[in-house]
Amino acid sequence: MSRLPALHTPTAPPGTDRYSALPLLAVCLGYFMVILDVTVVTVALPVIGTGLHAGVTGLQWVVDGYTLVFAGLLLFCGGLGDRLGGKTVFLGGLGVFTLGSAGCALAPAVTVLVLARLVQGLGAALMVPSSLALLRSAYPDRTARARAFGVWGTVAGLAAGAGPVLGGLLVAGPGWRSVFFLNLPVGAAALLLTVRHVPRPAADRSRPGLDLPAQLAAAGSLAGLAGGCIEAGALGWTHPAVLGAFALCAAGLVAFVWLERRSPAPMLPPGLFRAPAFSASAVIGVLLNAGFYGLLFLAPLYFQRLHHYSALRTGFALLPAVGVVAVGSALAGRLTARTGPRLPMVVGLVVGAAGLFGWLRAGPATPYAVLVAPMAAAGFGTALTMPASTAAVMEAAPGARSGAAAAVFNAGRQIGSALGVALFGTLVAGGLVPGLHAAVVLGGTGFLLAAALAARYIPRTGKPT
Repeated sequence: MSRLPALHTPTAPPGTDRYSALPLLAVCLGYFMVILDVTVVTVALPVIGTGLHAGVTGLQWVVDGYTLVFAGLLLFCGGLGDRLGGKTVFLGGLGVFTLGSAGCALAPAVTVLVLARLVQGLGAALMVPSSLALLRSAYPDRTARARAFGVWGTVAGLAAGAGPVLGGLLVAGPGWRSVFFLNLPVGAAALLLTVRHVPRPAADRSRPGLDLPAQLAAAGSLAGLAGGCIEAGALGWTHPAVLGAFALCAAGLVAFVWLERRSPAPMLPPGLFRAPAFSASAVIGVLLNAGFYGLLFLAPLYFQRLHHYSALRTGFALLPAVGVVAVGSALAGRLTARTGPRLPMVVGLVVGAAGLFGWLRAGPATPYAVLVAPMAAAGFGTALTMPASTAAVMEAAPGARSGAAAAVFNAGRQIGSALGVALFGTLVAGGLVPGLHAAVVLGGTGFLLAAALAARYIPRTGKPT
C-alpha cells in the first residue's frame, strides 16, 4: 500500500489519536482486503479447480458467492451501521471476514469453499458502508477528511490492480490457500488498529426499522437470478432447477417491490429513480462491471487452459487490464471536474467496448501481444468511466438521499460483477473459445448500450434539473 499522508485535525476526544494516519490505515486495511478478494481469486481459479476437482460451475460460485452476498446486503448493513454505530459494525465485519478467510484457506472441498466465501461476503457488506462514516468521524477537519477520502478511493484501485499479480505470486509460491491465509494477519492488524485508534461515531437509535422482510426478498431475488445463470451452463436453460431459480428471482422481486411500497422507511427510496440521470447511472454501473469482471473471470481460464500459463505468468499477463486503473481513475477525476461526467463516461465506455470486441481475435494459437491492446483498452475504459459515473449518481441524487444513492450504486456494481461472471461462465460451458467470443460480444454490446444511455441522460456539467 502506498504511504499514507499525514492528516491533521483540530481536536481529539480522549483516547483517540486523531493527529495521525492510524485511523485511516485501520479502515483502509479492511477495505483493501474487501476489494482485493474480488480480483485476487481470479488467477487462482484454475488451480483451485484442479486441487478441489471443481468444474467451471463450481468456480463461478467461488466468485459469485462472495459478490452476491456483498451486493445483496450492502443496503441492509448500511442501515445497521447507522443504528448500532459504525465502529461496532465495522469491527464485526472485520471479524466475520477474517474468519471466513480462514474457512476458505482450510476448505477441503469446493462446497466448503463456496460457503466460506459467503461468509466473506457478509463481512465485506458490514465493512464497506461503515468505513466512510468512520473516516468522517476520525477526521472532522474538512481538508484532512478530503485527503482521507482520496486515499480510501485510491485503495480500491490499488487492490483491484494488485489482485491478479499478488494472486499469481502466492499461487506460484505457497499455493492457492495462501491467497486466503494472507487475510488473517491483515485482518488482525486492522482489528487492533480499529479498536485502539478509530473513534466511535454516535449511533442513530431513532432510525426506523431495517425492513428485514424486504431485505430477504431482495437477497432471494438476486440469488435466484445468479443461480439460474450459473447452473444453466451445466444443466441447460430449460432444466427444472434453472427455471425454478428464475421463478425465485421473479417472486423475490415482486415481493421486494410490494414490501418497499408499504414500508414507512424503505431501504430503496423510490424517489431516487425519478431522476433519469440517476437511473441511467445505476444501469451503467451494472453493465460496466458485468463486462469488465466477466472478462477478468474468463481471461485466466483462457491463458492457463489454452496457453498453459502458470498462475504467476497469468497474473503478470493481466497487468495491461488492471495496471491502467490508477491512470484512468486520475484522468477521469480531472475530466469530470472540467467537463462534467458525460464526456469521460461516453469516451470510457466506447474505449472499453473496443477492448472487449478486441478479444474476438483470441484463439488457441493467438500470440499474447495481440491481446495487450484489447486488455489495456478494457481496463482503461472501465477506470475512466467509474469515477465519472459515481459523480453522476451523487449529482443526480437529492442531498438528503446521498447515502442511499451511493449504496444503491455500489450494490448495482456488485450485482453487475456477479451477473458478468455468471453469464460469461455459462457461455464457455460448451467450449472456451466460442464461449469467450460470445461473452465479449455480449459485454461489448452492453458497454455501447451504456455509452448511449450516458450520452442521452447524463448532463454535461452541473446538477441535473
